[in-house]
Amino acid sequence: MNDLSRWRAAGKSSAVARVVRLEGSGPRDPGAAMAVCEDGSVVGSVSGGCVEGAVVEEALQIIQTGERRMVSFGYSDDEAFAVGLTCGGTIHLFIEPFDW
Repeated sequence: MNDLSRWRAAGKSSAVARVVRLEGSGPRDPGAAMAVCEDGSVVGSVSGGCVEGAVVEEALQIIQTGERRMVSFGYSDDEAFAVGLTCGGTIHLFIEPFDW
């Protein structure tokens, strides 16, 4: 049984973040995904570790609100630099609640 199946069996909500576009260089290609459980557990990666903490925060908000949203992290953004995205590009993520 995989992590998502265990979370579902335990009645826990989750969200999935997917890389949908890159501008310049990026740590992961479009299609890379990361799932976040309501308890903060994570499986997968969207940036090789450099922005995962910020993505977890976004995903936890999405689990609470049920909304979907695009988020972007780029080298020129102060927030992206603060969370460690120093590869020189911009990654665009789509984060949504995980629906079975």
